[in-house]
Amino acid sequence: MATTPTTSSPSSSSPAGKVALVAGASRGIGAETARAFARDGYAVVLGARDHEALAGVAADIEQDGGRAVIAVTDVGDTDSMRALVDLAVTTYGRLDAAFNNATDGPMPGPLADLDPDEFDRGIRTNVRGTFRGMKYEIPALLAAGGGAIVNMASVAGVRAVTNLAAYVAGKGGIIGLTEVAALDYADRNIRVNVVAPGPILTYHLEQAGPEAQRLAGQSVPMGRVGTTDEVAAVVLWLCSDRSSFVTGATVPVDGGQLAGEKPPQMYRQGEGMART
Repeated sequence: MATTPTTSSPSSSSPAGKVALVAGASRGIGAETARAFARDGYAVVLGARDHEALAGVAADIEQDGGRAVIAVTDVGDTDSMRALVDLAVTTYGRLDAAFNNATDGPMPGPLADLDPDEFDRGIRTNVRGTFRGMKYEIPALLAAGGGAIVNMASVAGVRAVTNLAAYVAGKGGIIGLTEVAALDYADRNIRVNVVAPGPILTYHLEQAGPEAQRLAGQSVPMGRVGTTDEVAAVVLWLCSDRSSFVTGATVPVDGGQLAGEKPPQMYRQGEGMART
C-alpha cells in the first residue's frame, strides 16, 4: 500500500490535539466529512482507492490551514486497512475518531440476475470492510483512552429497496456490526454509531442529472435531497462529547423517509383527494 504524507510532522500544538480517520474519503460524503473534521481542529488520516482524488481533498484541507495524511487503501484488504490505522498512530501518535464510509457493489438489478461475484463485492467492501476497519481502529482508540467510531449505512439498510440486494444486505450488515461493537466496548469508553442517509446530493446523483434529483427529492417528506455537509455534521456530532451518552444508535439523515409515508395527496372520505 502506498502512503503519501501531505503535511509536516505533527506537534502537540494542533488545534484540538485529536486525530480522525476517514476510510472512503476521496469524494462525496467522505471527502466533506474529512474537511469538516479538519475545520473542527482534527488532524485527519484519509484512505481510499483513488490517490489523485485523495490528494485533492488533502490539498483543500491544507489550504484551509489543516493537516492531513493520505494512503491508497482497499478496506476489503486486511493489510491495507491495518496500514491505514498504523499510519494514523505513527504520524500523529494517536487515534480519537474514525468514520468508515467506503462502499462498493453491483449495479441495480433483480436478485436472481446478480452475478454472485458482484454480490460478494458489495459484501466485501460494506460488511467485511467495516469489520476490518473497526478491528484495527478499536485497539488504537483504546490506547488513546477511548473515542468514537461512526459507520456508514443507509436508509436501505433499515428498509429494503427493490433491485438493491447487495446494497441492502451490506448496509444491514453494517448496522448489525455497529450494534455489536457498541455493546462490546460500551464500558471501555468507545462509542460506535451508524448514520443512515437518504437521498444525498453526492457526485452520483449530480451525474444522474436534474430529473433524477427532482424525483429523489419527491421521495423525501421534506421535499428535497440532503447535502453532504448535512451528513458530515451528524458524523462530527457523533464523534464529539456532545453525544457522550449515544452508542449503538442508527441515526437517519433522511429528511423524514424512515418516519413513514407522506403521499402528495390523500383520500378523505366523502371529500375526494386532498393535498397533504
